Formats: sequence, structure tokens, C-alpha cells
Amino acid sequence: MRNTEKHTHIMEKAEELFAAKGYDGTSIREIARAAHVNLAMVSYYFGSKEKLMEALFKERMSLMKLKIESLLKNENISPFQKVEILIDEYLTKVIDRQFFYKIMLCEMAQQKNKVILKFISDIKLNYANMIRGLVEEGQQKKVFKKDIDIMLLMNTMTGTVTQMILNKEVYREFNSLKKTSDSVYHTWLKKRLGDHIKKIFKTLLEYES
Repeated sequence: MRNTEKHTHIMEKAEELFAAKGYDGTSIREIARAAHVNLAMVSYYFGSKEKLMEALFKERMSLMKLKIESLLKNENISPFQKVEILIDEYLTKVIDRQFFYKIMLCEMAQQKNKVILKFISDIKLNYANMIRGLVEEGQQKKVFKKDIDIMLLMNTMTGTVTQMILNKEVYREFNSLKKTSDSVYHTWLKKRLGDHIKKIFKTLLEYES
């Protein structure tokens, strides 16, 4: 079904509830109440809570796939510039969509919803193959090293970002930023994380003549 404003609104409210209470702890009735719609409307758009969850994952994860595909086709920027743009895009996505990433971590930890787990696995493999193409481009141009483990490279970024997001309030207090507004702190955190990951990637990727 084609997305509408109401469809998107229901999905966003479900996302907030799933992140706060977990999938099992959230009912369709609660989602309908939070979205200010009746139960029939939720059923009309999604059919069931399980299908709503699947729609949420497809929506959130497919957007990044399209951005990566578009970036890799751009011949006007260097492989290193593409890597830095991908890092910035990923950070923006995770920081702006923290509810979704909390849900995804829970689903991966619980290993219960086989449909969602398969979708996550397929998307990650798709990402890895696209990143492999970018790395091979850099290797052909002799700006990237030959021996690059694509999955370890990706997990270096996702693991670092995930841990930082999960512990962002500890990091906030450690840096004496408790009085800083959320928007200012998130902007600062994104820049800090981005610079850190780019330095790591430069060390891991840069060709040594």
C-alpha cells in the first residue's frame, strides 16, 4: 500500500511505543490510541502488528540502501569522499532515528522474529556488497589497501556508533554537557563520532606506497 500521511503517522507512533515498551509489550490498541485513530484504521494500513513491524523495518532500512546506491554511482567524487559521506549519512540516520535503532538492537538480541531477522540479514549483506564495490574502486585507483575485511570495517562503524548511542548520557556527563540542549548535544556528538570514525577508516583503508 502506498504511504500516506496517516500511514506514516501510525508507523512513527508504533516506532516510539516499540522502542519504549518492546514489541511484545505494545498492543495494536495502544498504537491506535497514540496515533489518534481507530483500530480499523491500523488494520486497514498494516493488517496486523507483525506486518506493521515489518513495514517499519522495510521503510527505515531501504532509504539508506537507495542513498548508498546513488552515492556509489557518482563519478565526480573520490572513494575517500564517498566513505566520509557514508559515515555522515549513517550517523545522521542513527541519531535522528534512535527509536528505530533501539528496536533493531532488541530484535537482534532476542532472535525471535524470523522475518525481521532475515530482512536485517539480507539488507546487511546487500550493504556489504555495495561497500565492497566502493572498496574495490579505491583499490583499483590505488588509494585503498588491498587487504580489507569489508564486514569488520562495517562493524567497526556500527559497533562504535551503537555503543556510543546506548551510552550517550554517560558520555554527556563525562564531558560536562548535562546542561546542553538535546539538539546541540546531538549535533556535537555527531561531529565528534564522525571525526573519530573517519580517522579509524583512514588508517584502515589508506594505501601505503
